[in-house]
Amino acid sequence: MRHRFGLPIGLALGAAVAIGCLHAASSVEAGTANAAESAPRAVVSTTPARPTTPAPSSAQTTKPAGPVKQAQGKVVYLTSDDGPDPHWTPEVLAVLAKHDAHGTFFMLAQNADPHPDLVDQVRAAGNSIGNHSVSHPQLPKLSPAQLHHQVADGVQSKCFRPPYGATNARVRAEIHRDGMQQVLWDVDPEDWARPGTATIVQRVLAGARPGAIILMHDGGGNRAQTVAALDQVLTTLSARGYTFATLSC
Repeated sequence: MRHRFGLPIGLALGAAVAIGCLHAASSVEAGTANAAESAPRAVVSTTPARPTTPAPSSAQTTKPAGPVKQAQGKVVYLTSDDGPDPHWTPEVLAVLAKHDAHGTFFMLAQNADPHPDLVDQVRAAGNSIGNHSVSHPQLPKLSPAQLHHQVADGVQSKCFRPPYGATNARVRAEIHRDGMQQVLWDVDPEDWARPGTATIVQRVLAGARPGAIILMHDGGGNRAQTVAALDQVLTTLSARGYTFATLSC
């Protein structure tokens, strides 16, 4: 069976799920890092696990159709990785609510499992949820069965963000087979490294543009700097005429 926040495998593989390309161009293969991540910074444009389920055959595919970015105009997409966290996720939600903003939370199943109330809280506040794998491994290094487990047994979503941004053709094919769209990012302020609130703010504002996906974190460690930076970012971008939409996950 799939992770209890996910769809049954039969539905995810048997239905003709319509998932579109996030950009006309293919996603750039690159890495990022969070509290547990030590990979170098990458600004990309979108796009050891226990094996519990076999990898599907290549014949079991879904057909893409429809972008995960749907808002028009001066919009940015705030995304938050590695939660939910009992302390930091509610703080991020409070900042978003203060500014009447919404975002997309890419969750790890190992964190969502013990905190179904937080998953519900994120959704109830009008945010969307993405799959960030079960336990945050380097997906290209896994066996086919391990890869399938990490992708298919994550939280229920139409969007999948590979940990570290580490991806390749095999990973993308697995994501597609499991009925999801790969989603990376455009702006990485490296908040995971806690470089200081002012630095996080400067990096986000420097990269923000209409349609940009901004990467931040609500899990994986102390996120006080991220929370403080998010408040300032929302204040400044709102004054510049930006709105904040969720990805269609």
